[in-house]
Amino acid sequence: MAVVRLDHDKIIIIFANYDIYTQINMAENKKEMERAELHRTIWAIADDMRGAVDGWDFKAYILGMLFYRYISENITNYINKGEWDTGNTDFDYATLDDATAESIREEMVGVKGFFILPSQLFCNMCKVCDKDANLNETLEKIFNSIEASAKGTDSEDDFNGLFADVDVNSNKLGATVIKRNEKLVKLLRGIQQMNLGDYQDNTIDAFGDAYEYLMGMYASNAGKSGGEYYTPQEVSELLTRLATLGKTEVNKVYDPACGSGSLLLKAAKILGKDNVRQGFYGQEINLTTYNLCRINMFLHDIDYDKFNIACEDTLLSPQHWDEEPFEVIVSNPPYSIKWKGDDDITLINDPRYAPAGVLAPKSKADLAFIMHSLAWLATNGTASIVCYPGIMYRGGAEKKIRQYLIDNNYVDCIIQLPENLFFGTPIATCIMVLKKSKKDNSTLFIDASKECVKITNNNKLTPENIQHIVDCFADRKDVDYVCKLVANDVVAKNDYNLSVSTYVEQKDTREKVDIVKLNEEIALIVARENVLRAEIDKIIAEIEG
Repeated sequence: MAVVRLDHDKIIIIFANYDIYTQINMAENKKEMERAELHRTIWAIADDMRGAVDGWDFKAYILGMLFYRYISENITNYINKGEWDTGNTDFDYATLDDATAESIREEMVGVKGFFILPSQLFCNMCKVCDKDANLNETLEKIFNSIEASAKGTDSEDDFNGLFADVDVNSNKLGATVIKRNEKLVKLLRGIQQMNLGDYQDNTIDAFGDAYEYLMGMYASNAGKSGGEYYTPQEVSELLTRLATLGKTEVNKVYDPACGSGSLLLKAAKILGKDNVRQGFYGQEINLTTYNLCRINMFLHDIDYDKFNIACEDTLLSPQHWDEEPFEVIVSNPPYSIKWKGDDDITLINDPRYAPAGVLAPKSKADLAFIMHSLAWLATNGTASIVCYPGIMYRGGAEKKIRQYLIDNNYVDCIIQLPENLFFGTPIATCIMVLKKSKKDNSTLFIDASKECVKITNNNKLTPENIQHIVDCFADRKDVDYVCKLVANDVVAKNDYNLSVSTYVEQKDTREKVDIVKLNEEIALIVARENVLRAEIDKIIAEIEG
């Protein structure tokens, strides 16, 4: 029997490590339990409201009400803490009368960017909602009041129209006021039952996690319209890790087609929001999604003065000229949408597009987004952008833009992703990584088409898949059947084709056949066949004789 001897110090270290390991496991278990409970509650609300409003439309009501609860608790916690720190531990803003509360309106708008009277707080509305025959009108007044509190201040743009999609008078909620109010009461009660606690004390980002779960839940059932607004968290993780590799802090993060803001917030999570010194910037053309993005910023505890989200057409009317360049750009722009292109003769003089000497085709704006991102990228920055695969090999204007990118050494890496990663489309997309200050005159090609696991009808990147892709990107070395570092003059000789399959050889998984051995086996079979035929002929001859 083996005898193990450990000195006293080693025993202490072992128990200390075991204790840390146990604490980590307990924390992870608690986190998953909190998340599972939160998801069950959200599903119950959606199930209770089933049939009232289409899921993808109804998410605006759930998210809007979730946002209402968040800002109510946010301002209440802030005011209460200030009073408690002075020794007034019995103080509760929720019980204060409105007249007294008015005295701190200006101060709160300066700090928080908005103001809510005690009677308008989510918790107080929940106490009386089932007794209010005019609940829809009451909520409308509250939402208007919250937005109005920011008018004329620095936060006006961040709050204006935030509740526009929470139409409490919509027939989608019910044909009559009574039926609409019944749904609103159920909605308020459902959001009230979510175990969100104090967001600062939760082991999960409860409000933010609720948002992401809802977006994923509805996007997975919403077809193209859902995928249009939602980038799966795993893809967001990969894009952001590529763009922030080697950085611990950056000046600004930007997404020119920000959708609901998941990529911006992934940067906040990976770097830490305080390590994005000047904040988060994005632009979104769809008004509903623009509102969702701003709500998402607040739900993830990004203060109004740390984000700037605009609602306009990025390609024709970019809103952040005064803020560029950006050190980190992450984006999943819409695939192959139409734009004005050369129908607008002034666009060729736009400083974003002019360097390539040609505009992206009118029917396919993909490379217009690439050129925009490159123009606004800082010299020391990185942009990682999801791309439709066709832009990597098509001719015409797209080839000329690729030529400009390669000849000027702006393309750092092209990554082929698996198919079926995104809600609503089976397309096997790519990632283009752009840099303005590269250390070599080559482009890295990575085949990550097999880096996934199948979940129901979709594929999903696992943490191991993401890490492997990031490691290949960081190492920048040739690996058989996985990645290839190709000199740009070789890319030029290949007609500026940027398809990964052109440079990374596919592994031959077919069974290898030994021809010599196979011929020997065939010869034996033929010889055996001849013997059998002779024996059969002999038997037949005997029968006939």
